[in-house]
Amino acid sequence: MSKRAVLEVIALDVEDAVAAQAGGADRLELVTDMAADGLSPAPATVAGIRAAVDIDLRVMLRLADGFAAGDVPRLVAVAGELREAGADQFVLGFLGPDGGVDLAAVERVAGALDDCSWTFHRAIDRAADRDALRKQLADLPGLDTYLTAGAAGGVDDGLPTLVAEAARRGEPGYDRTLLVGGGLRLEHVPRLRAAGIDAFHIGGAARPSGWQGPVSAAAVGEWRRVLDGR
Repeated sequence: MSKRAVLEVIALDVEDAVAAQAGGADRLELVTDMAADGLSPAPATVAGIRAAVDIDLRVMLRLADGFAAGDVPRLVAVAGELREAGADQFVLGFLGPDGGVDLAAVERVAGALDDCSWTFHRAIDRAADRDALRKQLADLPGLDTYLTAGAAGGVDDGLPTLVAEAARRGEPGYDRTLLVGGGLRLEHVPRLRAAGIDAFHIGGAARPSGWQGPVSAAAVGEWRRVLDGR
């Protein structure tokens, strides 16, 4: 029997976090400004959410829309501020102008996390060469997850890539958790589970009223039920 699937839900504030946990989320991704696809939240927001729930939190390290690192010293400073607020897991990922991983920026920011666990986010779906990116990051401390839809356009386009990458588990660069998110729908779950994928990430799917409305515990609960095969 496959192990219980991990369900990660995007939370913008304490209300979202409490609802997501009530619905059965295992982990939250904390961000702000979804108009820019998710930027680093304020330390006070992280501290408030950390006090309100007892599930794992992964906090975004991203200062502007797009996948360029931008001001790396500022990113390092923000990481420190977020750690002081209680963050101990993170989300990051930077590409250079050629579509390759910005290894210098990733190494510098990850190095400031003191071996905290972190996710390389959907920048991988914009990378010129996914396989090369994975291999370049294979030995980075703390990296334990790739958040990916398999393609820039979302899971509908990326499903074959996700299944193929899951089949390579154990190869160099493919031993991290594959966390599927980005246009993910419940109808995708059976094929992904059949491929051995056991980690799922939802944002808009947890919000029946759209991004202007809060996370719904009932919507999260429906995902929990399907992932658990109930």
